[in-house]
Amino acid sequence: MIKRIYFLVICLFCTPNLLSAAETGVRDQIRQRVESIRSGRPPIISGESIASVQVLPALYEQSDYAPVWTHSGSIDQLFEALETIDEDGLDAADYHYAALTALRTQVAKTSDPALSADYDILLTDSLVRLGYHLLVGKVDPVELDNNWNMDDTIGDLNTVLALAQAIDKGTVNQLVNSLRPQHAVYSELRAALARYRDIQQHGGWKPVSEGPALKPGVTDARVLELRQRLSVTGDITAGDPASTLFDANVESGVKRFQQHHGLEADGIVGKSTLKALNVPVQNRIDQIRVNLERARWVLHNLPDEYVLADIAGFGVSYIRNGKVIWKSRAQVGKPFRKTPVFRSRITYLDINPTWTIPPTILKNDILPKLKKDPDYLRRMDMRVLTFAGKPVDESTIDWSKYPSAKFPYMIRQNPGPRNALGRIKFMFPNKYAVYLHDTPSKSLFGKTARALSSGCIRIENPYDFGVLLLNNDQWDKDRILATVDTGKTTTVSLDKPVTVILLYWTVNTTGEGDVIFKNDIYNRDAAVLAGLKRPFRFRKSPVLEP
Repeated sequence: MIKRIYFLVICLFCTPNLLSAAETGVRDQIRQRVESIRSGRPPIISGESIASVQVLPALYEQSDYAPVWTHSGSIDQLFEALETIDEDGLDAADYHYAALTALRTQVAKTSDPALSADYDILLTDSLVRLGYHLLVGKVDPVELDNNWNMDDTIGDLNTVLALAQAIDKGTVNQLVNSLRPQHAVYSELRAALARYRDIQQHGGWKPVSEGPALKPGVTDARVLELRQRLSVTGDITAGDPASTLFDANVESGVKRFQQHHGLEADGIVGKSTLKALNVPVQNRIDQIRVNLERARWVLHNLPDEYVLADIAGFGVSYIRNGKVIWKSRAQVGKPFRKTPVFRSRITYLDINPTWTIPPTILKNDILPKLKKDPDYLRRMDMRVLTFAGKPVDESTIDWSKYPSAKFPYMIRQNPGPRNALGRIKFMFPNKYAVYLHDTPSKSLFGKTARALSSGCIRIENPYDFGVLLLNNDQWDKDRILATVDTGKTTTVSLDKPVTVILLYWTVNTTGEGDVIFKNDIYNRDAAVLAGLKRPFRFRKSPVLEP
């Protein structure tokens, strides 16, 4: 809320006492421009359009059309913010930087009221635009995913008009800093962006030539290229840079690189590792910018306690009071059965759950198997039920009709070791029938790339997770295991629901300066990057609270 309040001070002004003729002229010119905005014809100033058709007119109307930018320090601070906004992966062109620079020079040379009014209004629109992007992002996530349910706004207009101080007091720099997400992840991503831009400015890296796999012990001229490539990103810092031998230092550097790029850390430069090595530095810069944008979407209003599922990173973390108290490897949806992005609250868990097969899986997976092998039901401990829950004699079903025809029943898997949900699942309301759960396919956690499920998120060590979620003396791990041993389905409600957020990140940071690049398994980065490259526009979903 404090960040909201700080942003909403963008409408700042001073009410003048006695106005000179020149000041009256500026006021008249501002009034004309505001009236034009109110009439639906925002003026074009130095080739720039005015985007703020609510906040900007309201603040000038309350100030009786007096200029806002009377504090030279505030102007200097806004220019400094625009000159460094690329550190956030944003573009100063979105905030009229070139036009403002030209107007600043012109205003200093003349007392033309029209020019002064243009300058004042463009400065205001610039700050409104900048604050909007820092608070909710430039790209509207709803346009990329109409199921997005983590919308945010910049506050309400009354709050905007009530807090008119920062520009007048010369604290625009503090204002802008407060608008950024205050989470450590955001500052670490900014540092990562600076690091990779520095690499780019120093020439980037040259690709490693195509050829057979490079392995420890081989001597190959391409090892020189490999050494140079690894040294640019700090993955190798020792050894003879002129050696063509794939020695222990090179192997260590390759493993480090692989760990930082979501690859199996086997120390061998095969096709996947070579491909990752040869991704241009600009692409990595773009990848960081995309994830800075995602951070602006979600990092402003995190609760003190939440569960975060990192879909592209194949992991789940439990955060309490800013600290990670539990982590797990995860298996997420296959590319053709993507795990959705949304926010909900975990309200209960089921021990020894049944699994009612979702319609898509039933049609595409289970029914084709039953058509070929009716005994599949018995082997997988499944039963056919009416939609009212009554048993159906499966021997009476002509499986050859399906899945071509609509199946008139549902299929449910009984609790037990073969159950697809394992022995425990964690439930949170959502329309996707997606949840966190145990799995009998535990060996798959050993894979590096784990987009293997039908959309739900499978986790390791689920009983420890259950103890933390329940967070009371009555349910320790021994009691959960004892309940598992009964084989009976048991529902346990949480005393306090816990927020769960399913997010898609393709860049992480370690907090120690290392950057983790992940594969864009669902090919979602390109749409965000395209949005960042488009000209400024307010999103279609609400910006201001009603």
